[in-house]
Amino acid sequence: MERAIKLKVRKELDGREQFNVIKLKGSLISKGYTEIIHILDQDENYHINSFATSAESRNEVKDFIADFISSQNLADAVTVFK
Repeated sequence: MERAIKLKVRKELDGREQFNVIKLKGSLISKGYTEIIHILDQDENYHINSFATSAESRNEVKDFIADFISSQNLADAVTVFK
């Protein structure tokens, strides 16, 4: 069964943050965690990026995202919904 993972992404990003958010989403797709990422407006400050992944890989995906956010200093730009 697939489970959705949601990311809250700030709309106003500098060039480095924007590049790294795109890199994160590309990595999620290229690693086979998902095939498509949906983007919705939450409000005037944030987008919600959501994607489905298998229940078996959910924790691995969340760990990958947390490590990526930490290593690229994106904590102020991207958060994972619980």
